[in-house]
Amino acid sequence: MSQAEDDAFAGAIDEQLAAIEHRLGQVALGADNPFLAEAADHVIRAGGKRFRPMLVAVASHLGPRAELADVVRAAVVIELTHVASLYHDDVMDEADLRRGVPSANAAFGNSTAIMVGDWLFARASTEVTHLGTDYVRLQAETFAELVAGQIGEMKGPRPGVDPMEHYLRVIEGKTGALIRTSALFGAMVSGADRRVVDAIGRYGMRIGVVFQLADDLIDITSDETGKTPGTDLREGVLTLPTLMLAASDDPADAELTALIRTGLGDDAELARALAALRASHVIGEARAEIERRAELARAELSILPAGPARRALDRLCDEVVSRSV
Repeated sequence: MSQAEDDAFAGAIDEQLAAIEHRLGQVALGADNPFLAEAADHVIRAGGKRFRPMLVAVASHLGPRAELADVVRAAVVIELTHVASLYHDDVMDEADLRRGVPSANAAFGNSTAIMVGDWLFARASTEVTHLGTDYVRLQAETFAELVAGQIGEMKGPRPGVDPMEHYLRVIEGKTGALIRTSALFGAMVSGADRRVVDAIGRYGMRIGVVFQLADDLIDITSDETGKTPGTDLREGVLTLPTLMLAASDDPADAELTALIRTGLGDDAELARALAALRASHVIGEARAEIERRAELARAELSILPAGPARRALDRLCDEVVSRSV
């Protein structure tokens, strides 16, 4: 393993991400209406992890070639689609914070947030046409998966459907699909061969699920997420730890399970539930499951060509898991 090679790779990724960030900063300037420009810029400039653009950039090194303009365009399509979904999510969740700043719905109202989300998705749809029909088709299918996942979360499992299986299908749609497509877009613009593209797609879906599982755990364990802690609990959305708790036959878990089921609209009850969950055995069990699934993602990398991109994707498995610790 060459440290110099990895350092050069990291520098190349930084250059790509800087170009992507610059282009994202220009997007809102394309709005004819100044108010629309301000509202669209609100969450884009809040930044966030830029996990998806980073994955596009890393995967763009898996093939023999990748023009910077194509990498930037692919990453912008992905991030605009993601940000558009955040505007809609915040309306549905009645969120107050997003990435540490007032959410768009809190700042501008629900109707504006929805329309701005639609505008951002329209901009993403325009950008993707420059990449070709394969990318257009994949982006459209991905957005359909994202919406289906969000609806699945809203409606909950049908009678007779295992709640854990339903939850995992939901996060594959609402989070895994776009992260998978991030990896696919990067590999595709690089001209990677079919086996590599297929493998990175499987990796992207698996690491996307791990990313969401970690996020859902952080919603319970951390007060420093950039959004209101315990949002899922307050909304009655069951995630990995609470589903594990619900499946427990330990009598000691019965009181907490009942508290969560009865609803946590009261701030004092929410605080009590959060404290009890943080002390519960299910937190460790959830982390173990996240680690197990990260190893499944890592296993998909065996087909990829050896080199700094593969090593970066391998490290990413550990980094995503460490977010939940």
